[in-house]
Amino acid sequence: MKWVTGKGGKVDRIACPWLIKNFVDKDAEFLFVPQDQVQEIANKEGATPFDIPGAELGHHVAKGREYVSFDAIITKYGLEDKALLELAKIVRGADARLAGVTDSATEAIGLEAAAIGFQLTAKSDQDNMRLQFPLYDALYKYCQWELEEGREIEHYVR
Repeated sequence: MKWVTGKGGKVDRIACPWLIKNFVDKDAEFLFVPQDQVQEIANKEGATPFDIPGAELGHHVAKGREYVSFDAIITKYGLEDKALLELAKIVRGADARLAGVTDSATEAIGLEAAAIGFQLTAKSDQDNMRLQFPLYDALYKYCQWELEEGREIEHYVR
């Protein structure tokens, strides 16, 4: 499958490809294009758009809470892995911090800082994915460990 989103990924636009590669389609191909060309490229390439306004796999509000594209992918593909659901709290919190919301999970602060640092270091969005995927692997393992220890990551309240 092909997937397309806007250039300049920080948190959600890099977390989503990690999620897709690990839980939806290990052979997925990702295209990063100018924001105003995402839908056009999606139609031309037969790609699934994500993390752009109006996309099925974009930000949305449900039950009074805002969710990010990472959550939309989890929901659409029926992913129920408990550690993955914990990781979603961190991704959601970090993405919200980028939008100015500061009451996110503690772990989200570190993810936000690392994601921005990787984005500033990377030569391209493809390079950014290569650099950040091990971070998401580590956070996923951390979430598994947290659950084994009987702890959950605290939700932020928006």
